[in-house]
Amino acid sequence: MNNQTETAKSDSKHMTAYGVIVIILGILAMLAPGLTGLSIAMLLGGLVSISGIVRMIWAFQSGSLGRGLWIFAIGGLTLLCGIALLAHPLFTTGMITILLAVYFIADGISEISAGYGRKGDGGGWLLFGGIVSLLLGVMIWAQYPLSGAWAMGILLGIKLFFIGLSMITARPSVR
Repeated sequence: MNNQTETAKSDSKHMTAYGVIVIILGILAMLAPGLTGLSIAMLLGGLVSISGIVRMIWAFQSGSLGRGLWIFAIGGLTLLCGIALLAHPLFTTGMITILLAVYFIADGISEISAGYGRKGDGGGWLLFGGIVSLLLGVMIWAQYPLSGAWAMGILLGIKLFFIGLSMITARPSVR
């Protein structure tokens, strides 16, 4: 039993350290939101490019010429899209910003409709969260295209900050 307690304490210390690191990363992302947003766009472009190359290589194991050509063509198109994302990171951030705005608006509407009419049972929090999401989506949309990179950086920073907090507060219990 003593060994389990020591392991839990050690795991708890590690999780706290990881949580602090994630909080620091979140704060850095919020301090430089434009750089963070462009970094996200570049990472996305790199990942799409790599997936295109992998798909093109996979085409050689397809088993038939017709299917192999089709997979190779889709892989080539994926690679071209990745290269385009890398070549135009501001365009990438703009497209992601539009998706974020639409997501927040749709999420807000769905949370408001889910929370409307609920008494007790978390309905108030659903309404509040829905209103916040709806307002955030409208604000991002209204500031487009200026909201592109900074919106992604701020949102990622906030998310990292709260992930870090949950890592610190949701430690395993030590008895």
